[in-house]
Amino acid sequence: MRALITVFLLAVLAVGGWVAWQLYAPVTPPANTFLLLRPGYSSRRIAIELKKAGVIRNERIFWLWHASHRKRSLKAGEYQFDREASLPQVYDRIARGDIYFHVVTIPEGYTMFDIAKAMEEAGLGSAADFLRIAETQTQMISDLAPGATSLEGYLFPNTYQFTRTQTLEEMVAAMVHQFRQVAQQIVLTAGANHSPNSGSNSDPNSAANADLARIVTMASIVEKETAVPEERPLVAGIYFNRLAQRMALDADPSVIYAELLAGTYQGSLHHADLAVNSPYNTYRFPGLPPGPIGNPGRSSLEAALHPQTTDFLYFVADGNGHHRFARSLEEHNRNVAAYRRALTHLPDQR
Repeated sequence: MRALITVFLLAVLAVGGWVAWQLYAPVTPPANTFLLLRPGYSSRRIAIELKKAGVIRNERIFWLWHASHRKRSLKAGEYQFDREASLPQVYDRIARGDIYFHVVTIPEGYTMFDIAKAMEEAGLGSAADFLRIAETQTQMISDLAPGATSLEGYLFPNTYQFTRTQTLEEMVAAMVHQFRQVAQQIVLTAGANHSPNSGSNSDPNSAANADLARIVTMASIVEKETAVPEERPLVAGIYFNRLAQRMALDADPSVIYAELLAGTYQGSLHHADLAVNSPYNTYRFPGLPPGPIGNPGRSSLEAALHPQTTDFLYFVADGNGHHRFARSLEEHNRNVAAYRRALTHLPDQR
């Protein structure tokens, strides 16, 4: 009898030791292990996925541990396991919802095509799917820009944190929401009714929306034309002057955007491209293009809302990251010549 008791106690100790080893001996997962635990996964399914990924040793022990901690729930999401951890440590991470976020930075001036590529590179969805949403889900901004044919201009540049449990629609909506927040902060919707050269409309809401779309479109051009924040109000003022005088805007970025829409852009602009037959070509068609040609940041939106009063009508790069401004075509041509001379003296970058 004493021998049986001894055997039993040894067996209990062995099982206890084995369980303790399963629980507390750290496991080193394969390098850079990412695991997506989708909403609706049961605790058993989560345990199986963890075992399959090499994060824990035994799925049954994980499930039993969870059964003894019923007051805690396991959170869906994507998790990164890049260091050794015991089973309780893994469990605590999932119970806390210590999920992995994909950080995506959208610079000012990015087009929806650029953003789609950035999202795909971050592993958050295909570029084609992102573009499909950006080109069709215009109801997200229908109150702001009823005539918009895409979300271009309203996908606000920012650094975002997304998870792979979010849909692309939710990510796009987050960008539009950020635009709304910034627009409200700078009183864009209220100020739109007082934008330069705005037309009259019997419906004040319609007028505000039409002017908002004009401001965002103008801001997108300003964003593309200069990276110098202090120049933006002046550039906006020049473009509004040209609109007032019914002069073509002659904005190169609008031609590039026309070719992006047509799928013909080759990475650089040539003189022949200025003849492209598109309403976005501001060389051929006077006035603003039908919509934004990129997604402007706050500085450009403020510049378009509050352009600098000026009598300048022209500007050209000076070769040093800034621009030269002119009141007459003769003066502008001299500035262009100076710019070309500056280019010939630039060091070879090859």
